[in-house]
Amino acid sequence: MADKKFTVLDLLQLKLSGHDALHLKCIAGRRGLPRAITVPEINRPGLALCGFYENFVGNRVQLFGRGETAYLNKLHQDNNSEPLKSFFGSGLPCCIFTYDLVPTEEFIQLAEENCCPVLSTDLSSTDFSNRLLRAFSNIFAPHQTMHGVLVEVYGIGILINGHSGVGKSETALELVERGHRLVADDIIEIRCVNGNILLGRGANTTISHHMEIRGLGIINISQLYGVGAIRDQKEVQLICQLEDWDSQKLYDRLGTETNYKEVLGVKIPFIEIPVRPGRNLPIIIEAAAMNERLKNMGYNSAKDFNQNVLKWIETGDAKSAYYGSDDSY
Repeated sequence: MADKKFTVLDLLQLKLSGHDALHLKCIAGRRGLPRAITVPEINRPGLALCGFYENFVGNRVQLFGRGETAYLNKLHQDNNSEPLKSFFGSGLPCCIFTYDLVPTEEFIQLAEENCCPVLSTDLSSTDFSNRLLRAFSNIFAPHQTMHGVLVEVYGIGILINGHSGVGKSETALELVERGHRLVADDIIEIRCVNGNILLGRGANTTISHHMEIRGLGIINISQLYGVGAIRDQKEVQLICQLEDWDSQKLYDRLGTETNYKEVLGVKIPFIEIPVRPGRNLPIIIEAAAMNERLKNMGYNSAKDFNQNVLKWIETGDAKSAYYGSDDSY
C-alpha cells in the first residue's frame, strides 16, 4: 500500500497520458473528493442495486457501465429510490460512469447528500478498467528508496550502487557519453509491480535527470545530451556494486554461479566490481549488460566455458599439454 493516503482527488488529478489516460471528470459529490481509496480494485455494483448485498465490497471503486446505468433508469421510471439509499450507505469511495453516461437525478441527489464523488469518463468499461488497474498497480505497489544511479545499458536496467565517492555518477556519465540512457541519479524509488517486476525511477522526478559530478557541480543530462539520453523509468534487471579494491578479498573470476540480491522480495542478479586506478568501469558494465542479455536468451558464457574445459580434459589433451611429449607417467 502507498505510505501516503491516496484520495479520489488524487485519482482525478493523475497525470497520465496516451494509452494510460483516464479522462476523468467530476460531475457530482465534490465535497467527498478527499475520501481515501484504500483498495486497488474495482467493483461492478449490479447485484447491490438489485438489493443483494451479501459479499458486497463497498470499499472498492464502483464502476457503472451501460447495464448498471440502464437499471438506474428503470429505478427512476419505477420511482424506487430505496435500493440507492442502501447503496450509498455502504461507505463508497466513489462511483465512476463510463461511456460518458449520466446518472439519474435521484442518484446525483443521494451522492450529494452522502458526499460521495461521482466521476465520468468517455472510455469504455473494459478499456477504463484496464487503465485504472494499471494505475492502481503502480500507486499501491510496495516500494522503497535506494541510493545509487539507475541507467539503461543495451536495454538492461542496471542499478549502480556503492559508498559515496566510489565513482557511481562518473561511471554513469561515461555510459551516457557512450550512448546509453540515464534514468535517475542519487535517490532511486523502486516499486514492485505484479509481484516480480522492479521498476525504478527518480524519487523526485523534477531533479531525477540531473547529476552531481564532484569538481563540476550539478549538470542537466537532458540539456547536455538531449532527450534521447534519458528515460523516466526502467525495470531493474541487474545490480552492480562498486567497491574499493581489496587485495585480501577473493573476487569471482569465473562467473559460473549467479549471485542475487533480494529487493522487495524479488531476487535480482548481483555482481561486485572492484574499483582501482586504470580499470575502465563503463566498459566492464557494458560487458555485464550484454552478458546478462545472453543469459536471458539462454546462453551462459561461464558455464559454456566450463563445459568446454571438462570436455578437453576428458579427451586426454590436457595431460599431453601438461606433461609434454618427452615426459613419462
